[in-house]
Amino acid sequence: MTVRTLFIGMDGATFTVLDDLTKTRPGADGPIMPFMAKIFAKGVRAKLRSTPNPLTPPAWVSLMTGRNPGHHGVYDFVRAEERGDKVFMTLYDARDCRVETIWSMVSRAGKKMAALNFPFTAPPPKELNGFVVPGFVPFRHLRRNTHPSDLYDRLKAIPDFNASELAWDFDQEQQAGYELSDKDREEWIRYHLPREMQWFRVAEYLMREEQPDLMAILFDGVDKLQHQAWQYLDPRLEQEGKGEFHARMRELSLAYFKQLDGFIENLVTAAGPDVQVFFASDHGFTASHEIVRINAYLAEKGYVHFKPIPEGEEGANVTKSYFAYLDWTKTTAYCRTPSCNGITIRVARNPGETGIDPKDYEKVRSALIRDLEQLTDPASGERIITEIHKREDVFPGSAMGDAPDLQLVLRDFGFVSVRNILPIVEERNYVVGTHHPDGVFLAYGPGIEAGKLLGKRHITDVTSTLLYSLGMPVPSDLEGVVPPAMFTTEYKAGHPIVIGAPTRSAGDKDQMEAMDEDEKKQIMEQLQMLGYME
Repeated sequence: MTVRTLFIGMDGATFTVLDDLTKTRPGADGPIMPFMAKIFAKGVRAKLRSTPNPLTPPAWVSLMTGRNPGHHGVYDFVRAEERGDKVFMTLYDARDCRVETIWSMVSRAGKKMAALNFPFTAPPPKELNGFVVPGFVPFRHLRRNTHPSDLYDRLKAIPDFNASELAWDFDQEQQAGYELSDKDREEWIRYHLPREMQWFRVAEYLMREEQPDLMAILFDGVDKLQHQAWQYLDPRLEQEGKGEFHARMRELSLAYFKQLDGFIENLVTAAGPDVQVFFASDHGFTASHEIVRINAYLAEKGYVHFKPIPEGEEGANVTKSYFAYLDWTKTTAYCRTPSCNGITIRVARNPGETGIDPKDYEKVRSALIRDLEQLTDPASGERIITEIHKREDVFPGSAMGDAPDLQLVLRDFGFVSVRNILPIVEERNYVVGTHHPDGVFLAYGPGIEAGKLLGKRHITDVTSTLLYSLGMPVPSDLEGVVPPAMFTTEYKAGHPIVIGAPTRSAGDKDQMEAMDEDEKKQIMEQLQMLGYME
């Protein structure tokens, strides 16, 4: 093998779970993840701070570009645009990224790359020197967004290859809803076992047949599993004495991680002893215990206004929709999506438009912050929203104008609700998994320190570190840096960190056949079932 650098992404991976699964439990022969335990013992690890909103789109794009969302411009799964009294939602894709990705940087340097299952890599740029099989696309769009154009047909030679399992099965993934039956929840966990197998086989094939300098693969089942199975995985929650179903679900969840550990071991072994291996997640995970209906609170404070809601079934449906019966003539600030965890202030840019006068922006925003700080737990007095960030403080850059005016962090790190329902704060019926800002970053192999725990790193460091591992200069305009303590003194002496020319622009926007409305609807429903949309 001539793979020089292997990168394994694990969407939503957290040391809360990995630390537990790399330990040998009483009465067991070994840990659930013995190879990851070896990585822990012989490599370097650190917590990895995610983007201010630790969400898949901004986080993975930051990891792939070394820049914060204020520069790359991807903040959510969907981009919202106000037009009069309506809000139009459009799905983000790779063409929305305003800066260069690591895949392009590596290709320009004459090195070969492979990127498998990463979101927002479709459509891939035509000039890439390597291979892309994108994630987060429907099956019907997988072939035309695979690069190069003949790769899709070549993959059919892989034994038991099933392309439909690579792409999101939206009918199946709708099973990720927060109110599943026991049977559906069990099927949801089982669904991800063969899907990860498909991605592993594609990676194995490309490593063997093409030997890219940078081999990168993302296993996203970690995130999807933890949304539904967190109560079976969190070692801080009581796992004993909860009945046969709970025990079976925990074992099934552990089986997923055991399989993943085997995939990782096989890929690292196949890459060879000279490869440097890096692991990272886009964010961590934790438990969410409550629902916070932020637009209902903003209505109570006078920022959001609703028209009268009809009685009966029509009225019941309105309460479940995004902005039906929202009075745009009076609404000055609102939350667009649960996944954005942010507040948008409506500013009238032109005469006749609705929204606040631009000269009142700072006054309105300051008052809004004070009102948000007053949302407290009546029993303890604790603030429900523990952090409120101004966008210029957390999203500096040319794309800052697309960011929410205020970025919120809830006390349990959950996603807000945008529904017009009371009560404003309500305890959940059972614990669900939600994103935590601290993910994981690990390194292993020649030139890597052994058994070392580093201080917290930032997600933008990953691009710089991978480029350094490939022997490339780190562009001067990247925000992330190479963690020197990750590498041995001897390795750094022979491989000094070089700061090079800035990155190029994102390039021309390739044209891609647009998804039809039914496919967009399927994606929206899938995001809804994962809890990112309502």
